[in-house]
Amino acid sequence: MGRPGRTFVAERVASLKVELGADLVIANAENAAGGAGITRKIAVALIAAGVDAITLGDHVWDQKNFENEIDGLEQV
Repeated sequence: MGRPGRTFVAERVASLKVELGADLVIANAENAAGGAGITRKIAVALIAAGVDAITLGDHVWDQKNFENEIDGLEQV
């Protein structure tokens, strides 16, 4: 959740994919923005770190303007 979760993903997902032979990484990122939703910037960073698909939950709209950004994020 929040920055600690994002830091872990950035530091470990790529190596864990190799180590475990994972073909697909799915992350629930509904609280990736400090425990309240997600932003485009965070979604792009998670994808760049090796996440293949992002799921969301009831906090998805907590961040202002995300409703205008989600359509441009194919993996979300």
